[in-house]
Amino acid sequence: MNTNLEQNREQQYREECQCNTLIIGSGAAAFNAADSLYDLGVKDIILATEGINMGTSRNTGSDKQTYYKLSLASGEPDSVYDMARSLYDGQSVNGDTALVEAALSARCFFKLVNLGVPFPCDKYGQYAGYKTDHDPKMRGTSCGPLTSKYMTQKLEQSVRNKNISIMDHVRIIRLLTCEHKGGRRVYGAIGLKNTGTSWNYVRFRCNNIIYATGGPGGIYHNSVYPVSQTCAHGAAILCGAECANVTEWQYGIASVKFRWNLSGSYQQVIPRYVSVNDQGGEEREFLEDYFAEPSELLTAVFLKGYQWPFDPRKLERGGSSIIDFAVYQETVVKGRRVYLDYTRNPKAAQKDGKFDFTLLSEEAQVYLENSKVMFGTPIERLMKMNRPAYELYKARHIDLEKEWLQISVCAQHNNGGLYADRWWQSNIQNLFPVGEVCGNFGVYRPGGSALNATQVGSLRAAQYISRNGQEPPMEWQIFSRLSQEDMDEVIRDGIRLRENGPGKKKPLELRKQYQREMDESAAFIREEKGISRQIERCRAYIAGFFEETLAETPRELADAWINYDILHTQLVYLTGMLSYIQEDGKSRGSYMISREDFPLKEVKNAGIKLPLDQGERAELIQICSLKQGQVIVENRERKPLPEGRVWFETVYNESLQDAVIGR
Repeated sequence: MNTNLEQNREQQYREECQCNTLIIGSGAAAFNAADSLYDLGVKDIILATEGINMGTSRNTGSDKQTYYKLSLASGEPDSVYDMARSLYDGQSVNGDTALVEAALSARCFFKLVNLGVPFPCDKYGQYAGYKTDHDPKMRGTSCGPLTSKYMTQKLEQSVRNKNISIMDHVRIIRLLTCEHKGGRRVYGAIGLKNTGTSWNYVRFRCNNIIYATGGPGGIYHNSVYPVSQTCAHGAAILCGAECANVTEWQYGIASVKFRWNLSGSYQQVIPRYVSVNDQGGEEREFLEDYFAEPSELLTAVFLKGYQWPFDPRKLERGGSSIIDFAVYQETVVKGRRVYLDYTRNPKAAQKDGKFDFTLLSEEAQVYLENSKVMFGTPIERLMKMNRPAYELYKARHIDLEKEWLQISVCAQHNNGGLYADRWWQSNIQNLFPVGEVCGNFGVYRPGGSALNATQVGSLRAAQYISRNGQEPPMEWQIFSRLSQEDMDEVIRDGIRLRENGPGKKKPLELRKQYQREMDESAAFIREEKGISRQIERCRAYIAGFFEETLAETPRELADAWINYDILHTQLVYLTGMLSYIQEDGKSRGSYMISREDFPLKEVKNAGIKLPLDQGERAELIQICSLKQGQVIVENRERKPLPEGRVWFETVYNESLQDAVIGR
């Protein structure tokens, strides 16, 4: 072994940590996992996070962020099985996980209520609901724009009250696995601990890993994920974890200076859509190029409020998703900048200098009339209808009364991710992906179901570990011997990243390149040739990664490892997308398959006509895995929704025999 490696091992290889369960992440899923484990008697826990205040749960929302749960008010008929059916009907969802998410939704919801999350109830204690996307009932509830932030804060407070160990500023860069009972299992992890001025490697010896790292927001440039939410899928992918439904994303219009979804009131007040060139000139209201009639244009903007995600089924003439297509054409294809202007009414709406509300559909007119905003400019209507939506931007030094809001069509949520069973265990034994990193959302998920999944999935993993995962970690000598090769490789690669060389670039410069290329080839408009070309680029970036990346500071070293993660995630996701197209998969969910150019005059007069998925693949779950550098793609039949009556005596006896949580 070379002297340089020996010296670095001695200097940086300082921390060794041991626990029963390592939880990676610090969002609503991670904190609930720690809190639930402790309550179930598993107290030997370390929660490791890259940054305690980072992540999507704490830093994202919408005008009214939804939490999806069983209906708990009024005479609205509902049942566990009805809710499970709604989740299952989203296509490519396993029936057993759908039933679990429905069955535990009330338990998890009331835990949050008891922790102090301010979900609204009436004077009788009923928790009112409303209809959300893909929801046949009224299961949505909300604390306002920051529902997931309140959840995270209250769960963190509970974890801290229990003195659960939290290790901050640690980026997990490798999961350690070994052969076990005919498969593979995790037995530890390697992290990079960064204090800002110094860094060192940390080895974790553990029996279980709960992986609560959130969505892979960093694979795209146009992303509404917080900047701190990059990507951690790669470490799991590289250790052999399978991915499910990586093709399925949710994309929508969002602001880019401050990343935020522009749904609900932000669209229902009907702002102007304006594009300018790179110098800020040539101002034009470009939507008129894509809509034949003013009434179609204005109604489509209004409908964007609750038809916010791009949906290829809404590309008919005048359809609301024509707006996403138009924004993409202006920003990505033409290279212009696009803004929402709340200070003036759209030109298409004006009659005698005022907004002509008769141009709107009856649905839009009734809504605005009931909201008492049939007057003024978009900002005046927003202040009347939903002043907190204005204050949200004002608090980030963006005054919608005075300035335009730059926007793009952004990646917002990954419905796919790591595959897991009904106890949220992956194909790698003792590795439990929970929250958005877990890919069990299918094609069309009810709005707010992701927040329910953070709580249900983390509880299920904790339940399983409390029953089956309390063996002590492997002996130190065995752990040291098994992990030494991985540790040496990580140290050696770190040395290579820090060595200067001709043509090397800094990590953030390279990341921007990876992300922009992903936007162009594989966002909500996908085309076979572009994806194939990007796969080859991605393979080349991985092959030359250590020769092309220069990381001179601790922060840059962490960013380099994030890039390594992003590239492997992109490779798997791109390959899944390509396979879907080559199998004649059609436009569905929140993306369209482009097989030819669309003349703009036809878009204006006839919409965009393309083959739509009619549920032909609803029974299939696409599984991707990385094996020896190659991405393997297969389609599996999904598990049906469990049928049969639940008989109390049977359940009672299974509980007495401790037979509910199986191995």
